[in-house]
Amino acid sequence: MPNGFVNVLKAPGITSHDIVSHLRKVYGLKKVGHAGTLDPAAAGVLPVALGKATRMLEYMDDVDKSYKVEVTFGLSTDTGDDTGKIIETMENYTMPTAEKVKEALETFRGEIKQRPPMYSAIRINGEKAYNLARKNIEVEMPERDVVIHDIKFQEMTQNGFIFEVVCSKGTYIRSLCMDIGKYLGIPTVMSFLIRTHVGAFKLEDAFTTEEIGLLPHMALLSIDFPIKHLPKYVISDEEAVMIKQGKQIAVKEDEEITEKFIRLYKDKEFAGIGRYVFSEHKIAPHKVVL
Repeated sequence: MPNGFVNVLKAPGITSHDIVSHLRKVYGLKKVGHAGTLDPAAAGVLPVALGKATRMLEYMDDVDKSYKVEVTFGLSTDTGDDTGKIIETMENYTMPTAEKVKEALETFRGEIKQRPPMYSAIRINGEKAYNLARKNIEVEMPERDVVIHDIKFQEMTQNGFIFEVVCSKGTYIRSLCMDIGKYLGIPTVMSFLIRTHVGAFKLEDAFTTEEIGLLPHMALLSIDFPIKHLPKYVISDEEAVMIKQGKQIAVKEDEEITEKFIRLYKDKEFAGIGRYVFSEHKIAPHKVVL
């Protein structure tokens, strides 16, 4: 049974769930999951986990993501992108200069407050926000702290502009586009989005669904591929048995561990994720894949 990750290049017009369903058929697996949902209209990197690799998805929650984004001036929608219902238009606006757009983008660099769009998967009183929106139930979305690590102007278009952004988890690019429009005093929508990286997964290394169908094993990455930012620790055969039995193992005297979670290896074989118990200087099993 294949276990590992696939770096999928999602095309516009299909859902992230469609990708998962496709890979279930290609690899003959039921246990398939993805990290970081992409909207149906969006394209780009979608990491998909197969088999035992699905247990590693939670360690990808905090990774940064980057996007290339097209913004269109003159209208806003209830979804924040050009697939939604138009709620405002402005025909007689003055097209901002590239310098003015660059100035606007710079105001969003660093830690910012952001209000997610109503059409999102965030839960409000136990129900997803987009379900409430479809029922015409209006609620105020709570603000959240997100980090814009980098944001760069690319070029002006006929009725908008293109920019690139590197951001923390939880950032809604649709909200960012709307907020940029508010700064400029012009209603805006996100008219195209392509995700260029998710942690270790990069656009230039991604495979289309057609390529994966033709060469499924060529597209398969190792289980530990996306978690190599975690420290590595090698265990003995005896310690591997203890980890499989759910027992803690003592850390070698000359080893210093500073992170809560670490990658465990028996020789060169990935054994799973260990949790460092600081008070006891021991490693407890957290996710075992042996």
